[in-house]
Parts: sequence; C-alpha cells; structure tokens
Amino acid sequence: MAWRQPMTEIDTPNDSAVGFHQVSKSFGALTVFEDLSLTLPKDQITAIVGTSGSGKTTLLQMINGLERPDQGEVEVLGRPVPYENLESYRRGIGYAVQGAGLFPHLTAEQNVTLVAKLVGWSEAKRRSRFLDLLKTVDLDEDVASRLPRQLSGGQQQRLGICRALMLQPAILLLDEPFSAVDPITRLGLYESFEQARQAHPSTTVLVTHDLREARRLAEFMVILDAGEVVQSGVPREVLANPATPYAERLIESQLS
Repeated sequence: MAWRQPMTEIDTPNDSAVGFHQVSKSFGALTVFEDLSLTLPKDQITAIVGTSGSGKTTLLQMINGLERPDQGEVEVLGRPVPYENLESYRRGIGYAVQGAGLFPHLTAEQNVTLVAKLVGWSEAKRRSRFLDLLKTVDLDEDVASRLPRQLSGGQQQRLGICRALMLQPAILLLDEPFSAVDPITRLGLYESFEQARQAHPSTTVLVTHDLREARRLAEFMVILDAGEVVQSGVPREVLANPATPYAERLIESQLS
C-alpha cells in the first residue's frame, strides 16, 4: 500500500506510533532480531538503550525503511512501511545521526533546507522555516552562510536537528546524535533539543547507549540485549526496578 500523502496528515487509529510484529532480521549469518514484537507510543520520546550490537540502530533503519525485515511486519502510524514508495514515506520522518552528517560542500542553510527545496517549497518558505528553527536551537543567523568545517561540533549537531525537523515530520528518529561532543556541549544540546521538541512536537525514537541521557530526555524506555527486549516502560520505573541481570548490570555500570 503506497502512502500518497505526508504522514503528518494521516490519522493514527490507536496510541501506538510504531509496531514491530514478529519481526526477524539477519545480516548473513548474524541474526539481529528473531520474532521481535514491540510497540512504541505515539507523541512521546522513546529511548532505545543497550550495548553495541544489541540492535538499536537496526530498529531505526527498519522504521525508516532503510532495512526491511526478513519476516514479520513493521507498522508506522498504523500502516505498514510502504517499501514501494519510500521517497514519499520518508518525507514524514526526520532523521538525525551522530556527527550531524552535513554535506561538506553546502552551507548551513543549504544543508538544512535541501530536502524542502527538493519537494518544492518556495525560497521564502524555506528561509522562514530555517530562521524559525535556528531560533529554536539557539543558533545565530550568521551561521547560515558557513560551511560545516567553519562550525563547531555543537553547532553542526544543532543544524542536524534542524534538518531533521525541517519538514515538520510526524516521527523523529535520532541515532546517538549527542554522543560525538564533549559533556558541556552535550548539556547545551539537550536544552536545545528540548526547546525544539516543545516548539515542534513529534513522536521521537532516540537510540542511545547513555542511560543518563535516556533518563533526562525520554518518556518511555526500551532496553535491548542481543536483539531481545528485556525491559520497557517509564524510565524511572525501569531504572529503579531492573527486570533481568543484564538490565541490572547496564544500569549499575552507568548510574551507580
């Protein structure tokens, strides 16, 4: 089934934003998920936490259609991911990654507004949205004409968030977007992200290995271990009551 309209216009039939239904996924001999079932809430920030290799990034990639399950189904806002119409589908999803991933030959403004230009937004509309986003993440207008190499890591990461939010997506996917900067800069990025999400609310899925980050930013938490969901729920309850030895070790290693 192809999506012919932006996801921001789709009415979701329930309170679940994302559903994985008996999903299995392997890369060659490596099995990442086997018969995974998981639902993520609508209009909240969900943190997906776990050690390297637990499957966190693959989850995001399946939501965005970058990876397709070998078996099972992924639903986003009540509909299966439309693999035959991914270009249109992805316009309703914002994606921010570690290191921002800005194009080095484009200015800050060109990076942030590129997709809006490709989908036909007018120059005036692109400029207005860009300036609005800069204010949201506490960046001065003078960054607009700079290339990424002329910006600090924190500025680049803020612009990565702006780019993800440019088309006012229904879902925002964040793949460890704050991990490549120093701790002081990271605190400022948290504040900018919280301001941005307050101004531009959306369902958000945050992949992180940092439980402190998850505790601060998330409203729902999922702990993965080798492709299995070992615990999920409200962060403060999960962190206070680990359900498995793995969850307990993970929590103690970072929060004790």
